[in-house]
Amino acid sequence: MNTAPLISVIMPVYNVEAFVGAAIQSVIDQSFASWELLIIDDGGSDRSMAICRRFTDPRIRIISQANRGLAGARNTGIAAARGRYIALLDSDDLWHTSKLMLHMIHLEADGTVDVSYAGSRMIDAAGRPLKAAMRPQLTGITPADILKRNPVGNGSAAVMRRRSLNRAAFAHPDEPGRTCWFDESFRQSEDIELWLRLSAVHGCRFEGIAGELTDYRIIAGGLSANIARQYESWERAIAKTEQAAPQLIARHGRQAMAYQLRYLARRAVQLGDGSFAWSLALQAVAAGPSMLLAEPRKTLTTLAAALAARILPSSAFQALAARHLGQGAPA
Repeated sequence: MNTAPLISVIMPVYNVEAFVGAAIQSVIDQSFASWELLIIDDGGSDRSMAICRRFTDPRIRIISQANRGLAGARNTGIAAARGRYIALLDSDDLWHTSKLMLHMIHLEADGTVDVSYAGSRMIDAAGRPLKAAMRPQLTGITPADILKRNPVGNGSAAVMRRRSLNRAAFAHPDEPGRTCWFDESFRQSEDIELWLRLSAVHGCRFEGIAGELTDYRIIAGGLSANIARQYESWERAIAKTEQAAPQLIARHGRQAMAYQLRYLARRAVQLGDGSFAWSLALQAVAAGPSMLLAEPRKTLTTLAAALAARILPSSAFQALAARHLGQGAPA
């Protein structure tokens, strides 16, 4: 490839042999052709990289490194990227064929947009669609919106201008010569930390486009301890943001905490931990009772689902979840 691609797609890969082939194929199938795919081998131990190497499209590059985690793998990819735009795709998710084309149209049409995103459809581990979807606010996005509701939604939704992303670049604190965009000290919540830094500190403009252009995979299983760690990392991201934008956190931090606790309650429901889900849901309402007025349906549904997960036998709850969330819904 002598001509630089317009879009660089960054895909970290770590022990995802069941899903990575489909993720790569979803890039190859894009209707927009001027892209490069940088696959970052983050030191996994399964067959993921053998699967990646089966693809012979010349637009694909593989970069191997010792394990750094998601943030570190993305930084490695961004540093090697040649495109004017940077797109992120997690290796267990999928893109609809028109995603890159639609984001290119959006970004080329309005030079004031720094980060373009769209909604996402939920799929299960087998790729079957669930009834749930991410349909975020698309316009009028403020730092408070990102803090409280994170309209980007997931790590596979964003397409960014490289020059805008570079506003948030900083030197790695322990490795001279290594540039970071994502904070590598985070193993979770690295997305929201960057979005808040871009918006609240560097004045970047976020705007979404219509449609559910990413298939975001929900995988059953896991441990409730992971939810606790996720909340701890979110709190650390908020504490870091508070240093740079104290008024934002002072005004909206408690409401943001309520939304985060509600989100984690829903994750606990998916894991089938009813007691933990119910506790989180109650904490969410206590932290932000205005949620009951602002988003009554979602808040009451979360409370009801958490209570059902707590009191119903596992088999009965699984049947109820499948009926309301779709085939293959996680318990």
